[in-house]
Amino acid sequence: MGSQVSKQMEKRKAISTEKKTLCNLHESCGETFLGSDYRPADRKNWMAGLSPEKVHINKIVWPGTHDSATNKIGVLCISRPFAQCQSLSIYQQLVKGTRVLDIRVNEDRRVCHGILSTYSVDVVINDIKKFLSETQSEIIILEIRTEFGHQDPPDFEKYLEEKLGEFLIHQDDHVFGKTIAELLPKRIICVWKPSKSPKPKAGSPFWSANYLKDNWIDTDLPSTKFDSNLKHLGEQPPVSSRKFFYRVENTVTPQVDNPVLCVKPVTGRIHGYARLFITQCFAKGCADRLQIFSTDFIDEDFVDACVGLTHARVEGNC
Repeated sequence: MGSQVSKQMEKRKAISTEKKTLCNLHESCGETFLGSDYRPADRKNWMAGLSPEKVHINKIVWPGTHDSATNKIGVLCISRPFAQCQSLSIYQQLVKGTRVLDIRVNEDRRVCHGILSTYSVDVVINDIKKFLSETQSEIIILEIRTEFGHQDPPDFEKYLEEKLGEFLIHQDDHVFGKTIAELLPKRIICVWKPSKSPKPKAGSPFWSANYLKDNWIDTDLPSTKFDSNLKHLGEQPPVSSRKFFYRVENTVTPQVDNPVLCVKPVTGRIHGYARLFITQCFAKGCADRLQIFSTDFIDEDFVDACVGLTHARVEGNC
């Protein structure tokens, strides 16, 4: 018992120290970077606002959400706080400016997060199609994967193609160097990551796992995650020469060795430091590598930071 209490005290001290580390870094370095003062006039149509004929796919800093379809997962006030990573629907996220979605499914075509499941993936598809019907030039990266511990939904590629076929941008390395205007009217880069089913091949309407990579670490320590994100990002090729998308997640994850297991207060330890992270990317010389930047509980300021850096790239300022 005494050993367990001692471990808890050490863990709380470590968290407190790491929170202070980020706070001090923020105070000393600020959050100003090239494009940081830019605010899109219309977040729902922010890609259109940057001129589709000028915006190359590999120049975009894509605002994304982690565990995107968890707004109604579990039971309210009982299991939901332990699995909910977003409070907005998929449609609401897209309207706010999100352009990368992280969807996990089980064998019944239901969205899930670990052992908890929620609505059918049809809800996600319908929200995406509603958003696309209301916009003209917004491109979405839709990552769908079979959740760990689950089986692939039967005939899932066929289902996705029937639902989204008219919008799908086919797997092709040349896409990275093209502008949004050159891809239209196609609107969705769909990355399908099955558990055991065959992976999508070149020319397929779907993109394989090799086209969306990250170096996720499982920790609730904010400075540890922040530093790991910088380290691994710095190891990537610049976006101008890369033929895959690379994701950085500005999140931390509840751990069983800490009594705080609800997602929101834990991920809140790093949530407010997205702009600081971009500032540090410039300081460390890896801003030209940042591409997909994802978060829990996405807000306008996170979107604006990504769009601002995108605008600076498009205008040739960095």
